Amino acid sequence: MKTIETIPSDWSGTSKIFVALGDEQRQRILLAFEPNERMHITQIVAASTLSRSAVTYHLNVLRDSGILQSEKVGKEVFFWINKALMATALKSVLNYVETEI
Repeated sequence: MKTIETIPSDWSGTSKIFVALGDEQRQRILLAFEPNERMHITQIVAASTLSRSAVTYHLNVLRDSGILQSEKVGKEVFFWINKALMATALKSVLNYVETEI
């Protein structure tokens, strides 16, 4: 057994991603996006069974984890999935599984 004192640098932020992905409501929000689609909150609420305030909460968790990116255009805030961040995090975990276990 080896002692782990620090998390590897390529794993930084990975725990926030997994926590964000661990909620079924946030998974449903992500699955509502078409490939390369940008949506504003009204569209996301329409695709959800949640209230606007609940969707806002989940969007904030997803954005804080880096899974979602956003941009304000006029009065609307558009969201899209940060596929590159998710792919990098998942690849680093998969690489660990394939080489260490």
